[in-house]
Amino acid sequence: MKETISKVRKSVIPPKSLEISKKKIADLAFILVKAQLEKFPEVIDLEFGGSFAKGTWLSRNADVDVFIKFKKGTSEEKFVDISQKIGFASMKKHNPYVRYSEHPYVEAKIKDTKINVVPCYDVELGYWKSAADRSPFHTRHMKKVLSSKMRDEVRLLKTFLQSVGIYGAEIAKQGFSGYVSEVLILNFGNFENVVKSIAKIKENQTIGKTSTKFETPIAIIDPIDSNRNLAAAISIENIGKFILNCRAFQIKPSLKFFIPKKVKFTKNNLENVIVVKFDFKMRSPDIIWGQIKRATNSLKTQLEIGGFNVLRSTSFTDEKKEAYLLFLLESTVIPKKYSKIGPEFFRENDCRSFISKNISKTELMWINDDKKIVSLEKRKNSDAVKFLSQFLKDNLQVGIPKGLQSDFKKGFKVFLGTKNLTKSIKEVSKNLISTDDKIFHFN
Repeated sequence: MKETISKVRKSVIPPKSLEISKKKIADLAFILVKAQLEKFPEVIDLEFGGSFAKGTWLSRNADVDVFIKFKKGTSEEKFVDISQKIGFASMKKHNPYVRYSEHPYVEAKIKDTKINVVPCYDVELGYWKSAADRSPFHTRHMKKVLSSKMRDEVRLLKTFLQSVGIYGAEIAKQGFSGYVSEVLILNFGNFENVVKSIAKIKENQTIGKTSTKFETPIAIIDPIDSNRNLAAAISIENIGKFILNCRAFQIKPSLKFFIPKKVKFTKNNLENVIVVKFDFKMRSPDIIWGQIKRATNSLKTQLEIGGFNVLRSTSFTDEKKEAYLLFLLESTVIPKKYSKIGPEFFRENDCRSFISKNISKTELMWINDDKKIVSLEKRKNSDAVKFLSQFLKDNLQVGIPKGLQSDFKKGFKVFLGTKNLTKSIKEVSKNLISTDDKIFHFN
């Protein structure tokens, strides 16, 4: 393992020339934002944050975060309004646009570097008014406690997480953030220790110090806020992938764990994939991702109520116009008839209610060996495509979040995965119907 890690370590440290060019871009962004501050007495100061400020950035994606610090008495309305004015004015030559976390912030691009202009309140430690208020404390803490060697270990961990597809805190990914990577290195000392520790981690184990109990598979405690569990924002699947990848890497260390793998497209199980496609009115990527994830979960529930066994589901959007909800079913066609189990015959009132509700539509009613009344009934739709199409026509308000209903009313399509899929949807489908042989094959 040490030999593999040593080979990769050299490649994750940005070259000096790139460091110099990134610093020039960061300094330019800082100057542009600072020039706008004198117009707004509500703003006290600004400072760098994020991985660039902490020296844990990767060559491939070195965003620069500039935090605008507001007086803590500033109203939320002014906090949002002024920060956007500053962001758009300062980045006007670099195509600024709004992104969303708890509060909106402005993002732009100078050359090939994303610039995030983020508002936060100038508060004391622990007296948070917004989610971003912790960030300056994160930056100062990590700059203080991470040694130069540990910063490179963070880069190793980030590269590992990126390559296995679980890096990124955005709602589309629900993976491990850059800050979580720093916290893990801080707790375990280096990348090798992280791998060994995560490979044998127990359910409900807590990484870090806290007196609070959290109901997540694992807990990762924010060192500057012991009541905050950083793992709460990570999906269960991504936590599982992290554990299995660490075990696999420990058993058979290889450079392939640091190189993104291209999964080959296969048509296996595509006949059991149902796709819902619709167009949406342009909005923030963070908002549309949240909406389509909620819609996917809702329709998954409705499919299961309808008798279909949903094995996996996912969603995708190009963030401009199109959105897709995908469901892998055990079968897209189920029996036309099903048995509905009622109450035991000793429960008089429940029996009367069950019989009166079902007698007109039952094809057969009997008492089974569990003393329960059973009704044999016919499904309205035994085909998943027809079921979902009909459900969306008749029950839009039940199955789709309010923010998407107007988009669905303009039209949607429900079809099998065997139909002509676009290149991007083939990529999404691959993840739904393929096995990651790195983590499910140890030989």
